Amino acid sequence: MQKAISISTYGIVVSIALTLFAGCQPAPRPAYKPRVHIGKENGKYVLYRNNTPFIIKGAAGFTHLGELRQAGGNTIRVWDTLHLGRILDEAQAHNIAVIAGFPMPASGFLSYYEDTAQTAAQYAAFRAVVDRYKSHPALLMWCLGNELGFPYRPMFKPFYKAYNRLVNMIRTEDPDHPVTTAIINIDKKSIYNLRWKVKGLDLLSVNIFNQLRSVEQDLGKVAWAWNGPFLIAEWGPAGPWESEHTAWGSPIENTSTRKAAQYRELYETHMPVNNPRFLGACVFYWGSKQEVTHTWFSTFSNTGALSQTVHTLQYLWTGHWPEQQAPALKYMLVNGKGARDNILLKPGAVQTAEVLFETPPADSLHIHWEILPEDWYMKDKYTPNTRKPAPLEGLLVADSGYVTTFRAPVKEGPYRVFVTVFDNKGQYASANTPFYVVGP
Repeated sequence: MQKAISISTYGIVVSIALTLFAGCQPAPRPAYKPRVHIGKENGKYVLYRNNTPFIIKGAAGFTHLGELRQAGGNTIRVWDTLHLGRILDEAQAHNIAVIAGFPMPASGFLSYYEDTAQTAAQYAAFRAVVDRYKSHPALLMWCLGNELGFPYRPMFKPFYKAYNRLVNMIRTEDPDHPVTTAIINIDKKSIYNLRWKVKGLDLLSVNIFNQLRSVEQDLGKVAWAWNGPFLIAEWGPAGPWESEHTAWGSPIENTSTRKAAQYRELYETHMPVNNPRFLGACVFYWGSKQEVTHTWFSTFSNTGALSQTVHTLQYLWTGHWPEQQAPALKYMLVNGKGARDNILLKPGAVQTAEVLFETPPADSLHIHWEILPEDWYMKDKYTPNTRKPAPLEGLLVADSGYVTTFRAPVKEGPYRVFVTVFDNKGQYASANTPFYVVGP
């Protein structure tokens, strides 16, 4: 997902995924075979882990590692080094590999990279992390920065100086694991500048959502500058920035059932699994997180219930569906209207919301309704809100099965009504509809 770390929250934490940039061949490595390395055989790049070919069937997140293994996944990608030791130990217990990320301020924070004291502290902190965890058996690779931006202008020389120094340090301290970085989509400018201004990365990692549909074509357009191995470090259905919006700018979110179908369609139709440069992919997001809404990218509820997306990924990774399936939702209506109808409500007026199912539920279900304000808060242009807004209390009037009545908030502005449907087998489905309260 598109996320970056502000200087104020930067600290010693560290985070990203995999990358290669030395033309068509991986950067030079020591003569011996590292524990994890990339080879090329018959025109195809292969990632080796302990001398065994390893295709990444991964997820971005840091929780539910047992469920990841059970679903057929083999890799977790984390963006920072917070609790990295615990994550590596838990991953090892579940036979999961870890892509460990180092979080860095985006290249645009020039004042940071021009401050030699700060970059020296960064270097020392990253080196300590590498030295501490480079021998852990669960470690797969290092990802130096997430969506940093790799610009051309000479004014960014301090950023490139600091970045190349870190790449060289990681490769020197830990020759057993590849080093990568993650960029947004197949960004031509970043790719060109990585090729010419950065030395020593082993592969390219790409965070890509709706543009996964054109990834093969886009890769071909930049092959003259870079033709090395790549990892899809984050992938999923269209993000909020790529989706339809209401008249007032709220992104329209699909039901969890519809999103699960989109994950399958994207993977089966557009994931470049037959590309000889493809090393694997990490789905976004394995867990529960707030990003515009608390449901957009979540594959688990905040109580640990599984969504249909988890079941779909199990099918994609193993070829087998689990015995149980999550509830299947069709859509949610407010006063008989959907999100694309641009629902306008009067302050304090009683409204009706209804959730409809693809098929009649076979089991008894628990239905949870919430009214939340639209989450447009940004600490800065790089840092969206990561905490679910507090639900508005006292607005739900009554509910009867799959229908609820509620009072519209009194304050003018954008809101959403959410429904979460839980079955008695630890599974859930979700939907929401945005609406706008128009003042008197």
